Amino acid sequence: MDTVWPDWQNDKLGTRIRVALWLHGEVGEGKRFNKQELRQAIPGVEQVDRRMRDLRPAGWVIKTYRDMASLSPDELFLEKIGAHIWEPGQRSAGLRAISGKTRRQVMERDNHRCVRCGVAAGEAYPDDPESVARLTLGHVTPHKHGSTAQLEDLVTECARCNETAKHLTGVQYSADQVWDRIQELPKKEKQKLLNWMAADRRPTSPTEHAWALYRQLPAVHRDTLRVQLSLALEAGTGSAR
Repeated sequence: MDTVWPDWQNDKLGTRIRVALWLHGEVGEGKRFNKQELRQAIPGVEQVDRRMRDLRPAGWVIKTYRDMASLSPDELFLEKIGAHIWEPGQRSAGLRAISGKTRRQVMERDNHRCVRCGVAAGEAYPDDPESVARLTLGHVTPHKHGSTAQLEDLVTECARCNETAKHLTGVQYSADQVWDRIQELPKKEKQKLLNWMAADRRPTSPTEHAWALYRQLPAVHRDTLRVQLSLALEAGTGSAR
């Protein structure tokens, strides 16, 4: 017997549920779509894009051009359908609320970098130059998923580290291949790496901290700062205005 899904066009359903049903029924896993198509499907709803993003904590993997270089700025890619939030027992999946204030505090505390791999927002991955990092929030330990969204429970992670178990698009290395890379390091660098492993995060230098803060600025401000720093160095002051 075929399963009958609720109708995504039913405006009595919540917007988040309608978006999920539309993606499930009209797009499908492994397919591209664009924001305009979503807005046309569910018209007259403010922040429909945000309702789509709200699906990610429920296990939905929706990639943007920041994650996949082959996508245009208005395109998205539905990599994985997560919890069926239209089902009564799943409707609260992923709705663990994280306030904007908490999100900012976590990002600032972690220097706007992924605490797992150290990548900054918008930076290309060294092992996958075609993909750039998108920062999100994760739990200090994965098994705490679903716990309270308090500052001490959260860390800044890139989407790839946050979704390690589900991420299949990047280059995948075996433990033996990683060990071969580790063995090539000088003894001092091996000790540094061991310290990172023990802390499960990569500490940042003041220069790296400044770089991460710079990366999260809009492009127009990054351009201004780049010129400003260049002029300061040419003048020999380091503090041009």
